[in-house]
Amino acid sequence: MKNKDKIQIEAEYKRKFKKLLDLNKAYFERDNPEVSDLDFDNLKNELVKLSNKYKFLKKIQNIDNLVGHKPSSKFAKIKHFKPMLSLSNAFEKNDMVDFKKKINNFLNHKEEIQLSSEPKIDGISSTIRYENGILIYGLSRGDGTFGEDITENLITIKDIPKKLNDAPKILEVRGEVYIGKKDFEKIKDKFANPRNAAGGSLRQKNSRETAKIPLRFFAYGSGEIKPNTFENQSDFLKKLERWGFPVNSLCTTVNTIDEIEKNHSKLESLRSDLDYDVDGVVYKVNSFKFQERLGSTSNSPRWAIAYKFSSVKATSKIRKIIIQVGRTGAITPVAKIDPVTVGGVVVSNATLHNEDEINRKDVRVGDIITIQRAGDVIPQVLSVDKSKRDKSSKKFIFPDKCLCGSLTKKEINISTKKKDAVSRCTKGYECDFIAKEKLKHIVSKDAFEIEGLGKKVIDNFWELKLIKTPADIFSLDYKKIEKLEGWGKLSVRNLQNAINKSKNIVLDKFIYSIGIRHIGQENAKILSNFFKKPKKFSELFNQKKRNEILKNLEDLDGIGDTQIKSINDFFSNKTNSQITQSLMLSLNIKDIPKVNKTGKLSNKSVMFTGGFEKMSRSEAKALAEENGAKILGTVSKKLDYLVIGNSKPTRKKIEKAKELKVNIMTEKNWYNLLNR
Repeated sequence: MKNKDKIQIEAEYKRKFKKLLDLNKAYFERDNPEVSDLDFDNLKNELVKLSNKYKFLKKIQNIDNLVGHKPSSKFAKIKHFKPMLSLSNAFEKNDMVDFKKKINNFLNHKEEIQLSSEPKIDGISSTIRYENGILIYGLSRGDGTFGEDITENLITIKDIPKKLNDAPKILEVRGEVYIGKKDFEKIKDKFANPRNAAGGSLRQKNSRETAKIPLRFFAYGSGEIKPNTFENQSDFLKKLERWGFPVNSLCTTVNTIDEIEKNHSKLESLRSDLDYDVDGVVYKVNSFKFQERLGSTSNSPRWAIAYKFSSVKATSKIRKIIIQVGRTGAITPVAKIDPVTVGGVVVSNATLHNEDEINRKDVRVGDIITIQRAGDVIPQVLSVDKSKRDKSSKKFIFPDKCLCGSLTKKEINISTKKKDAVSRCTKGYECDFIAKEKLKHIVSKDAFEIEGLGKKVIDNFWELKLIKTPADIFSLDYKKIEKLEGWGKLSVRNLQNAINKSKNIVLDKFIYSIGIRHIGQENAKILSNFFKKPKKFSELFNQKKRNEILKNLEDLDGIGDTQIKSINDFFSNKTNSQITQSLMLSLNIKDIPKVNKTGKLSNKSVMFTGGFEKMSRSEAKALAEENGAKILGTVSKKLDYLVIGNSKPTRKKIEKAKELKVNIMTEKNWYNLLNR
């Protein structure tokens, strides 16, 4: 990948990620989306798609842990026995090709794997638990780990059976609560859209009010099942129907990419005729045995994907081009356009990505442009209609200075040795624009998650000089805030409680929150498992100790030269170190829990080389970690086991392992060790 393309992708990703965090709360917690449901889902899915396609994005901001939003305080919270994860997404045929390829590679399976195809209903996901055939309770998705107890409201839905015959001892049925289009027409004056109506009804304190709303239910899957005698998804759906659950009649099975495309096109053509909103097709690996082997990432199952329906385009006119500064100093151009409705949402901004993109498309102020919203909250400019361009228009000259006045530069990529496409401010916290964006990152959901301290509040507090550095968050003048317009005793107390709660933070979230470039959530987890304790992490402030630590980081699988240089650059900056140290003094940073002591590989380090016959290397790594092992990326004296696959192992690694007397294990030995 060209360096300029990489920076362009990075800038686009970060901008979209920031917007998603704001929309996420409105979408999942209040069921009152600020954009259309299709656009919200598309934005989130595009971010996941980008981070899966370009692994370096996960080192910046990882979408993997973003699942719904924390449960409302209105209802009791109950932990899901199996997490209710979000789905990864596909937008075109090639995405589905990649999905199938990844499945086959992970399972090391050569033949076509059958998929279950199910319409993706745009409603509210819920799970219903039965014990000995009796309905015990029902939960919302919540944040994926904890759901809201909405039992009283769910049992008002006639589609949901209260008692099951011949059911397993424990059965969790998952499905989508929705309102039909015709039914919504009768109540549309009270709600923004069908999803808003369904969500609002399920969150009614008075279930009698919920009963007045014509809620429906489609069952689509399972949570915990004991004992589980089902072999595949399609058989389970048939059994759900026999139990009395509504199952979508358009569910089927497919095998090849051609079958997937034909099925996808068919459902999209039926979309407008259906009495419920559908925004795509969910494809699941049909075999439960394969599903179990594939497992999940922290955000989504590896065995399922949502293939979205087509995006929306529109034309508009560029009024001016402005510059925005991100938390890593990235300078991003944005076109301010005549407001235009795209997919039911009025938009007035379009991303131009970077200087190279502007030059390549020759975008100018006054141009008539075609924009696309394939999930973008800020759409992207697809093309310029130069036939309608004013003859007096002038080429846009990209600024060589940040909004703070500092010079910008394009860095040299360590891997490609080429210049990045994105220009960056040469200052860090010294740039007010960067400092403010860093604060917005720190309070975000995947960092400190301080409810009530969103982007607009940060902007306001910044202008009032209430907050300038992260540590200022934890020493706010609440009496002064209480006097501000829009604030009162209750809202201030809620803010204070949220801030006090956020002081207790786990080490990996803290590492992610401080905003080291190229250190996303996955990297932060790897680093936290290395440091274990905040005291050890604090040694990075000392140059001599930092040099030793950086040498040791070279051994870690998932931490490369780019991350190591970024860590060194961050802590070599005195301002960064001072601000980070000051922040740490305000917090209670928790140690990382010790690894599984009962695992067969507890306190052991493992490395893999070569391809395996029975499983992929990814699955082998996941198994090793489940058994308490640390995965290394290089052969060193710290390595306990080098596991060699039969297909093309790296000879240098084997020779070095022999030289260092590392225990070398064949694929067969590996299976024997884990009793596989």
